[in-house]
Order: sequence, then C-alpha cells, then structure tokens
Amino acid sequence: MTQASRQAPRVGLTGAAADLLRTLQSEYGPLMFHQSGGCCDGSAPMCYPAGEFLTGDSDIHLGDLEADGIDPVPFWMARDQYAYWRHTHLTVDTVPGRGSGFSLEAPTGLRFLIRSRLLTDEELASLGLL
Repeated sequence: MTQASRQAPRVGLTGAAADLLRTLQSEYGPLMFHQSGGCCDGSAPMCYPAGEFLTGDSDIHLGDLEADGIDPVPFWMARDQYAYWRHTHLTVDTVPGRGSGFSLEAPTGLRFLIRSRLLTDEELASLGLL
C-alpha cells in the first residue's frame, strides 16, 4: 500500500494518556476503550479490560491507540454516536479529576477525555468520506 492510499488514522492519544495507559496495562493487562453517546459519564471515553465491554453490530472499531511501551488498545464507538463524529479525528487525553466508576482510571485522580478536530479534506478522502 502506498502512502497516498493509506487510510488516515481516526484516533490517537497524547503522551499523558499513553503514560496512564502504561500504568493501567501493567495492572490490568490488555485494555480497550468504548465511546458511547449518552449523557454524564456515558459521553466520556471508558477504559475497560479487553473484552469486558461486549461490542457488537451497534459499535464501530475506529482503530487502535498505539504508543511506545503499550500494547495496541482498540477504540470502539457506538454507531449512532459515530454518525455525529465521523468527520473528526479523536485524541484521547487526560485531565485531573475523577473518571467514571466503571472506567479503570477512576481511582487514579485522572480521567480520560476526548479532544477532537475536523478531518482534513485529504484525510476524509483517504477514508472514503468525500
């Protein structure tokens, strides 16, 4: 596959998020993320041990989060939420605060959040969205 025909990545992570994922992987093993479209904690990216959150036809695998020292972390999004976010690149980051009681980072004093930006025309074309 040539550089021009490669699909643009849909998800990424900051250095701070990678640091937290390294810590969580050392404690819990393989991880996964799911982003739903609910209110409150349901609108935050949720980190689970891999396979603990069951995905299905109503979910889309946007890609894997990758960084030095971590195993790839699949990132899933609810299909109905994807309809609103399909033109964006998502970056997982952390901020001080308490995450959801269901997300693994909850007791760490940090919480995951999503930062987004619109995909460029080149990225949209590589994903077949133009």
